[in-house]
Amino acid sequence: MAEQVIVFGATGGIGGALARRLAARGATPFLVARDEARLAALGIELGAGWHAADVTDPAALRAAVAAAGSRLAGLAFCIGSILLKPLARLTEADFAETFRLNALAPALAVQAALPALVAGRGSVVLFSSVAARRGFANHAAIGAAKAAVEGLAVSLAAELAPHVRVNVVAPSLTRTQLAEPLTRSPQMAEAIAKQHPIPRLGEAADAAAAADFLLSDAAGWITGQVLGVDGGRGALAGKG
Repeated sequence: MAEQVIVFGATGGIGGALARRLAARGATPFLVARDEARLAALGIELGAGWHAADVTDPAALRAAVAAAGSRLAGLAFCIGSILLKPLARLTEADFAETFRLNALAPALAVQAALPALVAGRGSVVLFSSVAARRGFANHAAIGAAKAAVEGLAVSLAAELAPHVRVNVVAPSLTRTQLAEPLTRSPQMAEAIAKQHPIPRLGEAADAAAAADFLLSDAAGWITGQVLGVDGGRGALAGKG
């Protein structure tokens, strides 16, 4: 029986690319997202199971995990947001909603899936951002939430070893529907691309490839790590 990996955010750019990679290498993705029509279409395309759910609803999240079965080889939480506001305009609700989606929801997903992940000696991949470690103006809410994801991951990696591995992929700006407000302008996209030592924007396939590796047996001795898929932006000075 092929190993089953639950992919949250499967209809998004990175989640969809990851689901296709998993299916191509013989794993069985189990797809979770809010848009049932798109989810069903992708499930039919990949021959995969799916369950529509809003991950900010804890009961719906638990139901999605239960539908994936009692044994999981992996869990990838590919859902997130990009809230960019100056501190003076951020509200308590902005902070709470950003944290709820980006940090609390993946924590609850892993909690719900833990028995199945232990049974499958599984691997978890969460998603952070280059903004968790490198400061950018107007990123207070999302930077704080993504930093919480990294803290969550290393804590879980310590707690769940040796049965479950937990790692993080931290992309820079990636061409997805979520980032479209920042990339629709060719001039803006080019200016941001030049801020990376490898001067282009990320593609969904870049982050999906890293997540697929971390989920696979090839990464069997890797846990508690944050893998920057960011064109060098998190660690190196740009050339633009």
